[in-house]
Amino acid sequence: LPACRDSKLFTKDLHFDEVPVRIYLPRTAPARQRRGVLFFHGGCGLFGSIRTYERACQYIARKSDSVVVSVGYRLSPEHKYPGQTLDCLTATVHFLKAAESYGVDPARIIVCGDSVGGTFAASVCQELANRRDIPKIRAQVLIYPFLQALNFNLPSYQKNAFTVFLSRERTVHFILKYLSKDCSMKEAILAGSHVPESLKYKKWINPDLIPDTFKLDYKPPLPTSFLPQVHEETKEMFETRLSPLLAEDAVVCCLPDTCVITCEHDVLRDDALLYKKRLEDNNVRVTWHHMQEGFH
Repeated sequence: LPACRDSKLFTKDLHFDEVPVRIYLPRTAPARQRRGVLFFHGGCGLFGSIRTYERACQYIARKSDSVVVSVGYRLSPEHKYPGQTLDCLTATVHFLKAAESYGVDPARIIVCGDSVGGTFAASVCQELANRRDIPKIRAQVLIYPFLQALNFNLPSYQKNAFTVFLSRERTVHFILKYLSKDCSMKEAILAGSHVPESLKYKKWINPDLIPDTFKLDYKPPLPTSFLPQVHEETKEMFETRLSPLLAEDAVVCCLPDTCVITCEHDVLRDDALLYKKRLEDNNVRVTWHHMQEGFH
């Protein structure tokens, strides 16, 4: 899309500790310090940019009268995982420390992202959950986030397996590309052969935890053989930076207020439903918006 400057906003391109950012500041004089929004764009960690999401960030800044920081994290495969998450973390810490110089109340800063941007937002909140040297993140907004790389046979993956743009097969393909892995492992991962039987996290990634209304026509997958060599090659999939749903309760209970947005026609729908339940089980306040006709 061509560049589109908004007359109601000041726009600045800066670097937060070498991470490129674009800041959108409302031109009107505030009655008090404004809220701040750190926005992490989607694109599987492979695509997207500050420019791609310019209109969305302008809209958020204008409508919420907030200072929005759009983070231009480095993309894979040129920059290896977990460089993307680390860039988002670096930009967040910088902004939390410097908020007042941008007219922002440090106690009213949220992180927000869509798709893998939601992954980064969730990961940043987890990594900062117990930090005492910087202001606390006020809330996280997770827009159809990707949150786990263990089970690609959840009801939403079955229902939307062939949905345009983000199909079940393409999801795993993009994950392997993002991690710079051999895509020949795709079928094994789709089947779940990379997950050991003994893995305790199955108690959190379980179709039984999803409300019945979202499981119409769901068929439990057939058992598959565990492939140790595939597991060994894909260990990053079990890290909370890629699969925030796997965080321990001691971390989850410290997370900020959360807004979760899901779409019915989206393979990632159930990731967010499972995370919503984990947050609620750990007494985190959650607001949930489900777009019945929405898609990824």
